Amino acid sequence: MGYGTNEFLYLKGGVVENRPEFYSEATDKRRKNFRVMLSRYLSSPLPDMKVWIHLNGEVYHSVTDEYGYFSSWIDPIIDYEPGWHSVNFQIRKPDSDEIICETEGEFLIVGEQAEFGTISDIDDTILVSHATQLFKKLRLILTKNAKTRLPFEGVANFYQQLKANGNPFFYVSSSEWNLYEFLQDFFNVRKIPKGPFLLQEYKSGFRDLIFSGGGSHQHKQDKIKRLMKLFPHLKFILIGDSGQRDTEIYREALVNYPDRILAVYIRKIGKKDKFDQETIQEFKKRKVPLLLLENTQDAIEHARKLGVITYY
Repeated sequence: MGYGTNEFLYLKGGVVENRPEFYSEATDKRRKNFRVMLSRYLSSPLPDMKVWIHLNGEVYHSVTDEYGYFSSWIDPIIDYEPGWHSVNFQIRKPDSDEIICETEGEFLIVGEQAEFGTISDIDDTILVSHATQLFKKLRLILTKNAKTRLPFEGVANFYQQLKANGNPFFYVSSSEWNLYEFLQDFFNVRKIPKGPFLLQEYKSGFRDLIFSGGGSHQHKQDKIKRLMKLFPHLKFILIGDSGQRDTEIYREALVNYPDRILAVYIRKIGKKDKFDQETIQEFKKRKVPLLLLENTQDAIEHARKLGVITYY
């Protein structure tokens, strides 16, 4: 899912081979879930593929990099209404008009009526993942699917309230692009607001599956900076968890954009039950709420008092 404004539109995708279609059901057996998840990490990215982008009668071109990604910044020739719109992607044979592969994508236009945006992590913030406990994490990844994985209680309700009046959501996560369809399916099933996924680079191999969601997480900061620059009129609520580096990343965002952060909500994961004093003082100095929360209802209560939601 792309995103942008009527001045700048960002579209991104990937081209891979040996990747089957994935259709999950709540009744699927563990063996099937294991096979499907494994296949997500065994398909191969294709570099140097030319991609045709068809948008409102215009054709744009992009080429995949060494990791199979393509991306394009486009200056739309028409003004789009705020909301979701379609875009067509094609791959053709070299020196031919024959289409090898074609798919429809979507992009989100953020309008001036949006009051604020929300940037949220996914693993252990929305989706119960046990990201810091390897064996529990692997059991979930390898034996369950998008229909049987669980969100934290109250997340869908909270996010739907934040979404009111066309407020956009962006999901910045260290999950890999391999999990894109899984996340789309999960969010749809659990009625969590639709929004672009800004994920970590595509990975390939069983070892990468085992250590899914790892890495430095610096890419999250880079993606937050892109959103801040693309939507200079928006302030943001940041939501994450204490299991990895979300607090540190959001603190850096606060330092870089001190007038753009409305509040930071951190879900308590594991034994970490407080913030370090330096972080607390930074947020106090900026007068931005920073909350470590046991449950989603506490976030709803605070957001209501803050005035960013108006009902339960």
